Amino acid sequence: MLAKILSATTWGVDARLVEVEVDVASGLPSFQVVGLPDTAVQEAKERVRSAIKNSGFSFPGSRVTVNLAPASLKKSGSEFDLPIALGILAATGQIKPSSPSVVAMGELSLSGEIKPISGVLPVAHFLSLQDKDYQLFLPRENTKEGALVGKVEVYGFHHLNEVCDFLHDKVDLSPTTLDWQGLFYSGDGEDLAEVKGQRGGKRALEIAAAGGHHLLFIGPPGSGKTMLARRLPSLLPPLSLDEVIEVTKIHSVAGLLSEDRPLVAQRPFRAPHHTISDAALIGGGQWPRPGEVSLAHHGVLFLDEALEFRRNVLEALREPLEAGKITVARAATTITYPASFILVLACNPCPCGYLGDAKRTCVCSYQQIARYRAKLSGPLLDRIDLQVEIPRLDFSEISSERKEESSQQVRERVQSAREIQADRFRGEKIRLNAQMKVRHLRQFAPLEGEAKKLLEVSMESLALSARAYHRILKVARTIADLEQSEDIRAEHVAEAIQYRSLDRKYREP
Repeated sequence: MLAKILSATTWGVDARLVEVEVDVASGLPSFQVVGLPDTAVQEAKERVRSAIKNSGFSFPGSRVTVNLAPASLKKSGSEFDLPIALGILAATGQIKPSSPSVVAMGELSLSGEIKPISGVLPVAHFLSLQDKDYQLFLPRENTKEGALVGKVEVYGFHHLNEVCDFLHDKVDLSPTTLDWQGLFYSGDGEDLAEVKGQRGGKRALEIAAAGGHHLLFIGPPGSGKTMLARRLPSLLPPLSLDEVIEVTKIHSVAGLLSEDRPLVAQRPFRAPHHTISDAALIGGGQWPRPGEVSLAHHGVLFLDEALEFRRNVLEALREPLEAGKITVARAATTITYPASFILVLACNPCPCGYLGDAKRTCVCSYQQIARYRAKLSGPLLDRIDLQVEIPRLDFSEISSERKEESSQQVRERVQSAREIQADRFRGEKIRLNAQMKVRHLRQFAPLEGEAKKLLEVSMESLALSARAYHRILKVARTIADLEQSEDIRAEHVAEAIQYRSLDRKYREP
């Protein structure tokens, strides 16, 4: 007898329906799963067999064939356990077939318990966009995640027997509902007012937050680089609803959501250790998974001690910094993940950390310094809009009781600047100054008179590249927006140029 039931799988941050076809026919006992299954799907045979027996049902002693259609789509993960089990039970007449509108996902334990899975939100979002009304059967722990989109009936179960009883109308369950307001928690953000002094660094943070610009802090140990970087998310405006769904889908695919917090309501802040591999940073694996650059989408990627990262890891950042996405190509498939984030690098000027320090003497040789700085290549440094030296604080600044500006005060200015950009780019595919292309610069960042002359002189004296020229214009446009100025004036260009001073200074020791 043949039975069919729908399931789904993720494809990048999107989803696709999978039809699970189960045929139980006469012949020697066997259990085959076809349709490009990976190892985890193949192992479902043993999990499903034990789960069915331990749930009080009988497993057929004949030929069982399971086809996962479309056969051309690679299937991975353990979410097909539940639909395969339901298909076998329906094909053997032990339960009645499910409705064609039912989509089942879940991993089975040997006892028949249904365990949580990853990638539920992309599936629920995909189903909500279809013309048909679907019912989504999930592990109980995943129901809040599935109910986030609000347009799909989501039912949660703890055990295979519960699903069977529900299909036979023996139990009455209501679809899971969700209180959106309770999920938008404020969190424990770090406030900029806690950082003493460092006005130059704080100004750079404000500009980076306003325009979405990438940032490099360089200075001696203990000067406050990490403290400043960790407070950047507190300066960014809240995520919009569309951004929340987009970010949460990525975290869902990565398996980072929990039952308590099924929604990523705050801007991501990712700070991987310097021993990270390039595959973990940009995404990869035999079946590509999102990396840190994608998990930081619409948020901040912070690389502390940046020059301790391997050079090939840093170089992998070039493409996502320009494109705002990353394409991971493997033999099995090619998947594109979004990767639009603000990059913040923090590093010391030399291996000992005290090159140029007013209080301590550097003990590094020329060769050591050159080898250390070589990890940050010219092309990558060229993509960093704001390059800022963070000097050592003296005792009077550290012990000062002066009240510093709070994150909320700075965030209000950032929000105003972003509203100007939203109006400016209405109808365009970009939202921030840092995302402007050349045609946008011609239209929205023209220079005239003294401002143009100043940039011309600086281009020659600092030997800046064409990319650096465009990035200076973007930063100057953001500075003008922070001052509510329609025109880019000479002082705006001058401030933008000073953030490129390290471009030359630290490339050539």
